[in-house]
Amino acid sequence: MNLFFKRLGGFYQYRFLMGQLVEKDIKLKYRRSFLGYLWSILNPLLVMVIMVIVFSSMFRSDIQNFPVYLIIGQTLFGFMSESTNQAIGSITGNAALLKKTYVPKYVFTVSKVTSSFVNTLFALGALVIVFIVCRVTVNVYYLFIPIILLQEYVFCLGLGMLLAQSSVFFRDIQYIYNALITAWTYLTPIFYPITLLPDTVRYLVENFNPMYFYITQFRQIVLEGTFPDPYLIGAGCIVAIGALFIGTWAFLKTQDKFILYI
Repeated sequence: MNLFFKRLGGFYQYRFLMGQLVEKDIKLKYRRSFLGYLWSILNPLLVMVIMVIVFSSMFRSDIQNFPVYLIIGQTLFGFMSESTNQAIGSITGNAALLKKTYVPKYVFTVSKVTSSFVNTLFALGALVIVFIVCRVTVNVYYLFIPIILLQEYVFCLGLGMLLAQSSVFFRDIQYIYNALITAWTYLTPIFYPITLLPDTVRYLVENFNPMYFYITQFRQIVLEGTFPDPYLIGAGCIVAIGALFIGTWAFLKTQDKFILYI
């Protein structure tokens, strides 16, 4: 317990540094961009329009309010993909700094996931625009959306910590993970209804795909106007906490060896 509070104290002590790293990542992403932060809104909108044009003829009849259905899945999955991909290189990419001075190594990974989360919050503006255009009805359950985003943030943080420490010892992790992300994309009902999947695959997706838990919770609130299924909430929380525990444990267990490999 003392070690737990010591870790929390260290996290609080370096909060300013993490804030600076998050701010730097966000500024670098839009540096020399004419529209700047507007791309956080325009990019998901443009991608959504293209995907609606491509897939609407195949799936629109099966999905109510297809543009809304699509942009919710696209936004949440995009956050997971971006944050974890950035987390992979968070230690190896800061090797020079880690060799010169002492800084808690987890600071770099946490800042990468957090900066992606902030970008996703900006991208929620695109969702609002689509909701207005598609005349989505607002309900009281929208107040639960921050909890869904928090679940996904915790999950991405845990997965990011695991990937960051793994990539220090196995540099091929980034290439393997890119292939896994591609498979994960197609095994998540982002642009198609889950009813299209074979029964066995559908069972696996509904019970073992964390992104299905978060995306479906969000869609149930917006498209169905209902409170999310308690099973999905419970599963989403368990997976998030489990990922954070495993990722943090693996990171802290191996961090003292990082200096030998970076």
